[in-house]
Amino acid sequence: MSAHLLPPLREVIAKHGLSASKALGQNFLFDEQLLDRIAAIPGPLEGENVYEVGPGPGGLTRALLRAGATVTAVERDRRCLPALSELAEAFPGQLRIIEGDAMKIDPSAEIGAPFHIASNLPYNVGTALAVGWLGGERWPPAWKSLTLMFQREVAERIVAKPGTDAYGRLAILAQWRCDARIAMPVHRSAFTPPPKVMSAVVHLTPKAQPPNVRMATLEALTAAAFGQRRKMLRQSLKGVAHALAALDMVGIAADRRPETLDLTEWVSLASKLDTLC
Repeated sequence: MSAHLLPPLREVIAKHGLSASKALGQNFLFDEQLLDRIAAIPGPLEGENVYEVGPGPGGLTRALLRAGATVTAVERDRRCLPALSELAEAFPGQLRIIEGDAMKIDPSAEIGAPFHIASNLPYNVGTALAVGWLGGERWPPAWKSLTLMFQREVAERIVAKPGTDAYGRLAILAQWRCDARIAMPVHRSAFTPPPKVMSAVVHLTPKAQPPNVRMATLEALTAAAFGQRRKMLRQSLKGVAHALAALDMVGIAADRRPETLDLTEWVSLASKLDTLC
């Protein structure tokens, strides 16, 4: 089957008897114009490598392939593999399918070259995957950008500003290393079946990591602080060795609450803590 003869996605779903699995956090997108808009967010993809998690029947995959990308797609739902195999035949040499759990796969090892990540992430593992891609001490990463569909609430947490209810650990970890923005909202009615919540596509691009700051330190600080976000820092950070001394040394009042510290203050605190450990 050639690319221009591909049937509509709804026909693919019907042909293979597919339905979205709640247990796998699946919701399918059929609107090909919307999918093309999502695929355009990273910029021109002709000749670029793209890593996709949870392609399902291949809606976003089609759009990425049409844009000229070489796609490595990880899918754990075996029911979707025949539909994805048809896509691979329609776009010879552009699509590699890996059956497996994306939580256990290192895309850098699989692709071996710089790549973009673009996914309509399964809701049940989306945040964990994103934190994993943002984590580790290696920076800059092997990926060139992240274009990720989340529940709207999660998207807002990634781009949140200090002093807001959404601001917390996810915002700090994302914005420390990346420029992050909500690229487009996606209404729940665009999905089949419609989820109970709205969604949004977030776009993240790496920026330079500040020197003398370890990801592990920032993770430990923010986990302790936002695990008890209603408490003052002197209380929530008392279990982190040398954290209270570091607060004093960088001039951050111990009676402040974690959501009032901006990114610069968190990085300054983590940097000072690294010198004391």
